[in-house]
Amino acid sequence: MRKFISLALCATLLMGLFTFAAGCQSSGSSDKTNTPAPKAQLKVGMECDYPPFNWTQTTDANGAVPIAGGKEFAGGYDVEIAKLLAAGMGKELVIVKTAWAGLPPAVLSGNIDAIIAGMSPTAERKQTIDFSDHYYRSDLVVVVQKGSKFEKATSLQELSGAKITAQLNTFHYTVIDQIPNVVKKTAMDDFTAMRVALESGIVDGYISERPEGISATAANPKFAMVEFAKGQGFQASDDDVAIAVGINKGNTELATGINKVLSGLSEDQRKALMDQAIKNQPASN
Repeated sequence: MRKFISLALCATLLMGLFTFAAGCQSSGSSDKTNTPAPKAQLKVGMECDYPPFNWTQTTDANGAVPIAGGKEFAGGYDVEIAKLLAAGMGKELVIVKTAWAGLPPAVLSGNIDAIIAGMSPTAERKQTIDFSDHYYRSDLVVVVQKGSKFEKATSLQELSGAKITAQLNTFHYTVIDQIPNVVKKTAMDDFTAMRVALESGIVDGYISERPEGISATAANPKFAMVEFAKGQGFQASDDDVAIAVGINKGNTELATGINKVLSGLSEDQRKALMDQAIKNQPASN
């Protein structure tokens, strides 16, 4: 009888343990409320073809970010700004490679949340999309062939008669008319095309921003950058030569979040990011 009672007691205890273990497993497997929710995304559009602001590379070297839908990576100043914005707003960064002309339509359609592509908040663009505070400002320059008669120019007057172009759908193309007796060539789709045109002699120069001019001359020893003496260069408003994040009209929540992060970024930090981008750009860009 004592043995029987002991066996019965052991069986009862074992059943209790099994029940407890099963309960723990059931509770653990069904408790999904503790699983962190996926981060909201910040989908950023850029050309990935405008060094040192943005470019395409084959690896994730120097902090490059994967380009959505492909095996390549995006690097550059715009990418670093995008990383800071996404982190500051607690979002996952997604880079969407988009042709320059397609950037405003992409943000309007919702395919991207923001344009971070070296884009100036011009009065014309503000009619279609909204912009954040500025995240960079740069003077306009002209990239010419090294050794040409225009290389030493320090004023617009010294570019008289030059064949000049700029990127399509940019403020750069409109200021060409400020050059006396200029031969205004057809606008081009991107900076790669303009560099090819310059090297082949189709144009004498193209208008750009100083960081791109530094990038172009570093990548190609046949190029030189024309910088102008004070008061002798292009006339432009602050918005025309500044760069900001483009967003859909009325998206005040996103604009507020972006501006909050940008406000914590000092001018020295911005300059350091640009200097590093110029240093990191692939030699082929």
